Amino acid sequence: MILTDTHSHLYANEFKDDIDAVIQRCIENKVERIFLPNIDEDTIVPLKALYNINPELFFPMMGLHPCSVKKNGLENQLKIIHNELTTGDYCAVGETGIDLHWDKTSLPEQTIAFKTQIDWALEMDLPIVIHARESTKEILEILKEYDQSLKGVFHCFSGNEKQAKEVIERGMFIGLGGVLTFKNSDLKNIVKTIEMEHLVLETDSPYLAPTPYRGKRNESSFTLNIAEYLADLKGISLEEVANRTTDNSRRLYSI
Repeated sequence: MILTDTHSHLYANEFKDDIDAVIQRCIENKVERIFLPNIDEDTIVPLKALYNINPELFFPMMGLHPCSVKKNGLENQLKIIHNELTTGDYCAVGETGIDLHWDKTSLPEQTIAFKTQIDWALEMDLPIVIHARESTKEILEILKEYDQSLKGVFHCFSGNEKQAKEVIERGMFIGLGGVLTFKNSDLKNIVKTIEMEHLVLETDSPYLAPTPYRGKRNESSFTLNIAEYLADLKGISLEEVANRTTDNSRRLYSI
């Protein structure tokens, strides 16, 4: 059995003091594939350093997170990210997207950054990792401008059932993390209606730890808890969840 965490920031400062123990817990919990989305120009070095610790475990991505988009200096940010993306060995463009939770005033700049990174993904035939916090509607509207050749995943999906169907109809995947396990989350009712072939697991470490760790630092080993919850929700075995979601991650990232 192999579990895959398709979205984790284990290179963050929160893990600097015990990353070796964190990695060991991942291995003990059968989490043997961990995908690392970049945040901005300041995280490139720590991301690459973590990848170099264990290249068989980690798979790096390169992108500019919407919450890091600058109103002044965006062009230079994108230049740095693009240079790294085109000269390094990355499996996806991300994480990118739109975040309307923290700052709605930067929507024009976020949109420019998002569309630019979509263009990169299409040019390089790479999947895109989409951050859509309180912006699923806006992102789906933007995606209508592009054809079905754009591959990707809606990280930490938080839309409704209709929007989930739109994502699937585009041939994209839905990322499930700790929110699925939260007591008052409506996501579980949506996931019940979605076939396993469209789902991948993620943690978004160090954020959004699943029950029973909610409120604590999240880590990739907790992928096991999310998989166990999904298995119960779907009425299938943990091994099937692991196999199906890992196979989906292979289709998504061609790895």
